[in-house]
Amino acid sequence: MEHQKITIVATITAKPEKSELVKNELLKLIEVTKTEKGCINYDLHQDNEDENKFLFYENWETRALWQTHMANDHIAAYLKATEGAVAEFNLQEMTHIEPENS
Repeated sequence: MEHQKITIVATITAKPEKSELVKNELLKLIEVTKTEKGCINYDLHQDNEDENKFLFYENWETRALWQTHMANDHIAAYLKATEGAVAEFNLQEMTHIEPENS
């Protein structure tokens, strides 16, 4: 399973008064992350009904490469910049299921 592609769904809910700060800091992560080894896609979304809610949909070649991403300096910088600005953070690690006949 360690060498299998992994999908990450991360939901970030900003405190209403900090929504623009969180959004701007999340946007800073995209370009640098897309150049990382193992990154297949790294897509940021904003909820249409709740402007404080953001979602990253990510695919990585392996869980180990995703974990390397999570230990990078730009993630640490994001966490420092948004300290106290995020109301809720949820992360799901998922594996794509292929039908048996594909």
